Amino acid sequence: MSELIVKCRDPQGLAAFWCEVLDYVVLDTEDGVEIGPREGFGGLQPTMIFSASSDPELGPLRLHFDVNPTDRDQDAELERLLALGARPADVGQTGEESWHVLADPEGNEFCLLRTRLS
Repeated sequence: MSELIVKCRDPQGLAAFWCEVLDYVVLDTEDGVEIGPREGFGGLQPTMIFSASSDPELGPLRLHFDVNPTDRDQDAELERLLALGARPADVGQTGEESWHVLADPEGNEFCLLRTRLS
């Protein structure tokens, strides 16, 4: 996969949020806002394009992101993500899961997994 396209109401705002979450940078603003790794295009990590859309998505998302910290523990990462604007989301979890379900500023759900060591 080379890129992922996300329809949203506020491409600049959502791109800024995900840049902070993933330590990405803005690579292009020609057709939406494209973000990716600091090394630029062509690496192993996909880029993300935030494309303006006023059409709300109906029903559950068919795709969501799983993120995991690599330089801090899960609790510290949860605190950081909440400070960036993420919020807890309820998708029917029991509370016994080893992950946290969150939503980005536009309500797109994603999971914060445990720390992954490289």
